[in-house]
Amino acid sequence: MANQTRTVQDQVNLVGEGTVFEGTVRAKSDVRASGRIVGTLEVDGKTMIAEEGEVEGEIIATNVEIAGQVQGEIYVDERLVLKSTAQVDGTIETDRLVVEEGAEFTGECEMGTTLSESKAPSVEASWERDSARSERSEAEDPEPSGEAAEA
Repeated sequence: MANQTRTVQDQVNLVGEGTVFEGTVRAKSDVRASGRIVGTLEVDGKTMIAEEGEVEGEIIATNVEIAGQVQGEIYVDERLVLKSTAQVDGTIETDRLVVEEGAEFTGECEMGTTLSESKAPSVEASWERDSARSERSEAEDPEPSGEAAEA
């Protein structure tokens, strides 16, 4: 058997059908959501919201394809595709938009905007900000030594 090496770009992160994720998802490779995400989805790659998938919150990604339901803000650096089964309610900022017949969209859309020009943070900037915040928090609140203070 040949030794196979997969790069981060070759990987697909999956939020499976029946799964509910609450919080922030950060990925340096593609994401496919067939379940429900409540929060922020930051992807340095392609994001696919399957027909049975739902997102309530914010999507920040390089490319996005939506066949399911999204309620919130969508910031796409390159191309957003709304498939015929898509139901989107919110704000869209993207460089390019493709809307298939049957797709439903309610909200505002700004085209010709990349993440670097948008008011939305880029995925990398968000990761750097959160990393710096975490380092500051650790410096200000060091791990407890395990000794209890006596009053």
